Amino acid sequence: MRIALAFIFIVLLWSTTPLAIKWSAEGSSFIFGVAARMVIGLICILFMLLLSRQPLPWHSKARQTYFAIAVQVYGAMMAVYWGAQFIPSGWVSVIFGLSPFITALLTALWLEERSLTWDKLLAYLLGVGGLALIFSTAIQMSFQSVLGILSVLLAVFLQALSAVWVKRLQAKLPALTQVTGGLIFATPLYLLTWWIIDGVIPTTLPAHSLLSILYLGIIATPIGFALYYYVLTHLAATHVALITLVSPVFALFLGYYLNEEMLTIKIIAGTGLILCALLIHSFVGRYYRKAG
Repeated sequence: MRIALAFIFIVLLWSTTPLAIKWSAEGSSFIFGVAARMVIGLICILFMLLLSRQPLPWHSKARQTYFAIAVQVYGAMMAVYWGAQFIPSGWVSVIFGLSPFITALLTALWLEERSLTWDKLLAYLLGVGGLALIFSTAIQMSFQSVLGILSVLLAVFLQALSAVWVKRLQAKLPALTQVTGGLIFATPLYLLTWWIIDGVIPTTLPAHSLLSILYLGIIATPIGFALYYYVLTHLAATHVALITLVSPVFALFLGYYLNEEMLTIKIIAGTGLILCALLIHSFVGRYYRKAG
């Protein structure tokens, strides 16, 4: 039951995060938005760790795990924030719908999990088809939009790599300590990057931008990452990646209603294909295995 509730909460967080990322960069640079988020998130999660009286292991495997998590926290999130400047927020979540396919490939190659069965391959193909249908509405995109999509695709790969890497290490660390260690590794890199390419603290921020940074820093970073790695510890990496097949649906509609982003028939049809992929991935193979 705890895993199911954590899964649902992560879906809600990941559905709202793209729009919050988009808004957090308005009125300042994208690097200030993400650096401020991570500083706030690190302070919050250190406080949570102190309250829970959990130690922070620092042995070799723990440090390797923290570094693997930092690949997502720094590498993937940096790519997302940069790319989100040039594309609608809902598309960020839609592009992350490719994560199950990439995760399955990395899992099959690295963890030797039997994750590429016929039903899952069909589900991934439908998911990719849905994504292709959605992006066919953006044939006339600008060059910056193309770069934005490529940047978010890089983030998808880095997140999948991080998830499979953590699974492979099997350090058996509590989720809270995993995220704390990852943020300890990543936050100084964010501050250094901000100082090098920007170094400006804005004197004023729009209300929605400030609230987005606080939401991402206080809720999405400490709680969202902790729940993500809690679920990752208890489920196969490919099952965790299913979150990215559900959240695009909500993210697209949030972008449409709250940020006036494009929502066409093709986008709705593509979203339907993604939902079909989710159903096949979750139920069809399990049904046939039980029947067999």
